[in-house]
Amino acid sequence: MTVTPKDIIRRAIFIDTIKGMALTLKMMFSKPVTIQYPEEKRKIYPGFRGKHAFVRNPKTGKEKCIMCMKCSNICPSQCIYIKKGRDANNKPFLEQYDIEALRCIYCGYCVEVCPVCALTLTEDYAYVSTSKDDIYFTKEKLLKHWDDFVAKLDADEYWNKFWRPEGVDISRMPKAKREQAPIPLRAVPAKPEEKKPEENKPAEQKLEEKPAEITQSKENA
Repeated sequence: MTVTPKDIIRRAIFIDTIKGMALTLKMMFSKPVTIQYPEEKRKIYPGFRGKHAFVRNPKTGKEKCIMCMKCSNICPSQCIYIKKGRDANNKPFLEQYDIEALRCIYCGYCVEVCPVCALTLTEDYAYVSTSKDDIYFTKEKLLKHWDDFVAKLDADEYWNKFWRPEGVDISRMPKAKREQAPIPLRAVPAKPEEKKPEENKPAEQKLEEKPAEITQSKENA
């Protein structure tokens, strides 16, 4: 390696060292960018993949899963376990749905492939435990995750971007996925019926008006 006179001068007057110290001095007087977690938290952007949850059907209050097994089959880490059961009328129902979160890689494939938008990855990320059982999500836990997540939201509706990913032809999606609308989170109070002007009058006033009408009819007769 050839050493030029320029390199000798730079080493002699410590140019690189001076540049490094200048940068350090500049950062000492600049505004800090450190976030004091957990008092301060970063903004969560749409599409964040956090704690798993089962979406409750607004009409029935139960999970929307149809046991198609697509989420379990596409999962790269094979952390989803589904078991079908049959009730007294021999109708199939979801007996068991488990997610081993410690094996999950949070790829979002399960949410994307679900034909009825029954699963979602919420924005909850700060969940830890000293027990593996606490991070082993059963059907009941997944429904509770949804309830806890919804309680924190200020919006009246919820939509997950993985239900209808950008760049995917919507016409090739299942019918339920094509027609899926944002999930309502708050019950809209019914509007009070408008009463007629006569109904707003006090009962005593109505009784006083009737004799007057009868008297007027007698005079006309």
